[in-house]
Amino acid sequence: MSFNSGLGMERSYYVATANPFASAPKLEGEVTADVVVIGGGYTGLHAALNAVERGYSVVLLEAGRIGWGASGRNGGQIIPGWRKGASELIARYGKAQAKALFELALSARALTLDRIAKHNIQCDLHVNGHITLAAKPRDLDWMRAESDTLADAMDYPHAAVITADEARAKVSAAGFHGALLDQCGGQLHPLNYALGLADAARAAGVALYEHSRVTRLETNEGVVAYIDGGAVRARYGVLACDALLEGLEPRIAGRIMPVANYIVATAPLPNPEELIADHLAVSDSRFVVNYFRMSEDGRLLFGGGERYSPDPPADIAQFVRGHMAGVFPQLRDVAIDYAWGGLVSITMSRLPHIGRLGDLFFAHGYSGQGVLLPALAGKVLVEAMAGTAERFDVLTSLAPPEFPGGAALRSPLYVLGMLWYALRDRL
Repeated sequence: MSFNSGLGMERSYYVATANPFASAPKLEGEVTADVVVIGGGYTGLHAALNAVERGYSVVLLEAGRIGWGASGRNGGQIIPGWRKGASELIARYGKAQAKALFELALSARALTLDRIAKHNIQCDLHVNGHITLAAKPRDLDWMRAESDTLADAMDYPHAAVITADEARAKVSAAGFHGALLDQCGGQLHPLNYALGLADAARAAGVALYEHSRVTRLETNEGVVAYIDGGAVRARYGVLACDALLEGLEPRIAGRIMPVANYIVATAPLPNPEELIADHLAVSDSRFVVNYFRMSEDGRLLFGGGERYSPDPPADIAQFVRGHMAGVFPQLRDVAIDYAWGGLVSITMSRLPHIGRLGDLFFAHGYSGQGVLLPALAGKVLVEAMAGTAERFDVLTSLAPPEFPGGAALRSPLYVLGMLWYALRDRL
């Protein structure tokens, strides 16, 4: 049983409002396919869809339930770009490569919206903007620089800094000094998006299996994925486990760090538009980010807080309530109807780890940008599988370094680093 299974997904608002989905069987016995996909989240589902559309036979194995990993637990925020901003990309890669990377990230947004439209996925989609609130006055300096760089170097005129008064008119939150508004951001219901992708994959011919945990991989000739009581023999494999990779592939496990985050949904609010206008998705500029938005039925969905232990808080609702009250003091005593958590993965560079080990392709480590980027990763992995590796090579060039000490020491060192940044936030 993975740590993620203890974080209350069954008690989440997303499960309570999930669209109908016919469960998939457990794999029994041995089957063959052109492609075996391991992981039923966004990356695996996009890869499966792209592969079957190219004519490959595809089997997808999910250890638990489709969409119940990070893909169905997250904040549902559509944030264009990478975790690293345009200025940071230019500093690291130069203007030409940074622009190419930014355009790739924008293609992830287009691919995501195209899938939702093509398959008529009902996932409470709103693309009215994403706003980053400035927690400190000096944050406005880098926000202005980022807006200028996006417009001038990236030909992206959709992000602008707004004043504190303008920000308060959109988000009735305490203690912020202005904001960066990206008009191309938005929000969606993350679990219903995943389930919609799964329904589309099944309709296209992908064989879906749930409760089929892969316990061992062979990659000497093609890919063989073993589960208890069965196996899939395939020409190619896609490893799409992200934070739930655990020990399945030690050669790449040290490049990602699983991190827990926690979310609550309040009771429906009487005037939700007075709290957050226009169905905006919102986060703040703290290193340990708070992120929040209004649900379709007028609840505040709020994610926040840091915890430096693999054990979840005894009471997730109370743990998050304190952080929520710091942003929205007027909600200090509001009823919380749902509380849950989940693991996401980050990398040292905060850029994803995408690559291949022989005939096994992988993508993980989205570092908080895991709603849009998997659409790009799933497409590019299959492009490379089919022999067109230009975009794949660009993404593999982003490979983050291993955490110091690899998988064994990454957690205690990460805890020390997060404690430092959390202290810096508070000061």
